[in-house]
Amino acid sequence: MYQSNNLSHTDALKIIAAIQAKLDKENKGAAVAVVDIHGELIAFVRTDGCRLPSINIAINKAFTAAREQKESRAIGQASLEEKFPMTNFGDLRYVAWGGGVPIVVQGQVVGAVGVSGLPEEEDMVLARMGASLIG
Repeated sequence: MYQSNNLSHTDALKIIAAIQAKLDKENKGAAVAVVDIHGELIAFVRTDGCRLPSINIAINKAFTAAREQKESRAIGQASLEEKFPMTNFGDLRYVAWGGGVPIVVQGQVVGAVGVSGLPEEEDMVLARMGASLIG
């Protein structure tokens, strides 16, 4: 038997609120998703001006980071370098783009944040900021 920490909806909403505030301040549209350890959605927001494809991409970035317990961009880079197609993960929700970041508490991944809608580097910065709020 083992014990584990779980990400609460309160934690997820704290992350969403912080990223949303930054997006609103800068008048930028993006989608933000927070998922549990299994990659299942806990909280989500789409700010004004966000393009519709970013909705599923943000959720899938968070899903990828939670399931693989590393940043989605690292998964994508490894896929390219090792010539291991993303489809080999067996789930079409896996993505290779940056912007999915695991949330780590006491050395254990408890969920992940996904951001989509901005240039990849900006998505990554926001997701990392959100993930750093917990733990």
